[in-house]
Amino acid sequence: MKAYPLQFKPVLKQTIWGGRLLGERLGKPIGDESDYAESWEVVDHGADQSVVTSGELAGKTLKDLLTDHCDWLMGEAAQSSFPLLLKYLDCNRVLSVQVHPSDEYGARMPVPDLGKTEAWYIVDAKPGSVIYAGLKSGVDAPALKEAIEQGRAEDVLHQFEPQPGDCVFIPAGTVHAIGAGLLVAEIQQSSDTTFRLYDWNRVDANGNGRELHIQQSLDVTDFERGPVEPVRIDRSSNGWQTLVECDKFKLRAISNGSESVGGDNRFHIITVPQGQATLITDSQRYDLTAGDSVLLPAAHDAVTLNLSDDTVVLTMT
Repeated sequence: MKAYPLQFKPVLKQTIWGGRLLGERLGKPIGDESDYAESWEVVDHGADQSVVTSGELAGKTLKDLLTDHCDWLMGEAAQSSFPLLLKYLDCNRVLSVQVHPSDEYGARMPVPDLGKTEAWYIVDAKPGSVIYAGLKSGVDAPALKEAIEQGRAEDVLHQFEPQPGDCVFIPAGTVHAIGAGLLVAEIQQSSDTTFRLYDWNRVDANGNGRELHIQQSLDVTDFERGPVEPVRIDRSSNGWQTLVECDKFKLRAISNGSESVGGDNRFHIITVPQGQATLITDSQRYDLTAGDSVLLPAAHDAVTLNLSDDTVVLTMT
């Protein structure tokens, strides 16, 4: 079967902290509500499945492709499940303070799952928006637990005001929260395992707060991690810039001109958080606008990406 760039129907998630930017800024097919929080662009996680929207494989799920065309899709990274999940987040309200477990801890849970290492690319930020990433220096388990119990978690969390183009790396075990007013592209391990430490003392209409997982959170927190600072794209630089390279994924960005990707017997996820780009194969052109994502199978030859002005393209493998 001839390889071609795969595009998928987004899987939309609604929660209390969502808004409407996924539709208004990124063109996602949202309804009338104002709580659209996440658009899962590339996913193979249980019932949550990306579905191909065009070409010979239209209607097939990502799990179908792994079952029927694994080497074609994955190349040298062949495995039974797709290891990464790409999503966009509309953080209209502050998210809960969370921490994710390692693979080893996830495998021991009653319902086993992968751990969750992730990275955020800040697409847009309202003035005064805040990222909470890591604990302040010297904060240990008793200090964190005390702050949670006293309802003042922000006192022990490292925080900064992000700018569009910032990238924040959150390995498993890092305490974190995304503040209100941020539009974010997130790449992560294909896991939905989250331990919630603190939810800013929010309650629902009945006076009930969301479930917390304080002991599990303390068990998996890396207290040696400390404050996390962002890496920022250099808009004046040509070529690919590596934002994150770890044992789970490699995240790169380009913001100028034209570059190639693929042709190395590995899958590549491509997304356009800002602007417009053209993906060119040996036989076809794909016009991509803000919010569009593509999965390039490992069997595909290298493709060319041409960027318009004020565009950013991210690739993940």
